[in-house]
Amino acid sequence: MGVKVYGSDSASAKRVLLCLVEKGIEFETVPVDILEGEHKDPEYLKLQPFGAVPVIQDGDYTLYESRAIIRYYAEKYKSQGTDLLGKTIEERGAVEQWLEVEAQNFHPPIYNLVLHVLFSDKMGFPADAKVIEENEKNLGKVLDIYEERLSKSNYFPGEFFSLADLSHIPFTNYLGVMGKMYLIEERKNVSAWWDDISCRPSWKKVLEL
Repeated sequence: MGVKVYGSDSASAKRVLLCLVEKGIEFETVPVDILEGEHKDPEYLKLQPFGAVPVIQDGDYTLYESRAIIRYYAEKYKSQGTDLLGKTIEERGAVEQWLEVEAQNFHPPIYNLVLHVLFSDKMGFPADAKVIEENEKNLGKVLDIYEERLSKSNYFPGEFFSLADLSHIPFTNYLGVMGKMYLIEERKNVSAWWDDISCRPSWKKVLEL
């Protein structure tokens, strides 16, 4: 039995798909329509009791939370495909640090932007201009720190593409959809980093799925 990825249309699931493609792991996708409430279906809740996406099934093993999943596959198949964890314990520490930065500092403001700009109508609540303004400002502050970091290296942990960089891709891509890519483009080093990672064959393949 191969790898199944549930909820493959979501940005968080694309984080997982990116990792699988980078590692050369075969998988199949199982759609879960959140807008139709399929994530609250009793059968799905047996896999993910919190009703979120994605979930993977790998044989008899089930795992949820996208960053946990990509850590799992990057470690399990460390010697296969792209090494996303680094070669030394120090590099691994840097990967983990920046992966946490993505989750704790970058993700909250960009998630709120995506929710209010792109999905509020579909989810049945009004977009809040104040929330949009505040989160764009907060995201800009994070990107200013990124600009400084990326003036010293091509990727967050150093000179290698890592899980930390990969984890940013799906939600950063939404900035273009929202007409807010200027947040990236007005920062030279962040812009160069984005041009690099968004052109990876793995991301192009994920977008074609």
